[in-house]
Amino acid sequence: MDDEEYKNKYVNLRVLKSVQEYLRSESKSPTAVYPIKVPDDLLYQVLKLQGPEKVDTLIHHIFKVGLSIWSEELYKDAFGSEENLEDFIELVKKRNRESK
Repeated sequence: MDDEEYKNKYVNLRVLKSVQEYLRSESKSPTAVYPIKVPDDLLYQVLKLQGPEKVDTLIHHIFKVGLSIWSEELYKDAFGSEENLEDFIELVKKRNRESK
């Protein structure tokens, strides 16, 4: 594996780890990105029927579902299988030991 491929896989590994931690935690992330585009009527109807807290919960749920799907695709593209991921993690550990 050349350095460029290693760096790309390492970045993908960090992203996947961050996504995994975010999806596991119930706490809110300190980072927020705006604006998020959603159908106007979706927000209006949920707000009208269930109130503003439900709108926030719905948007967060939609985001988490999308993030889960996106991270699965990233995992497949970057590593392809659990065995490849484990092999790469071992390579990272080996390089870290060698650099010390």
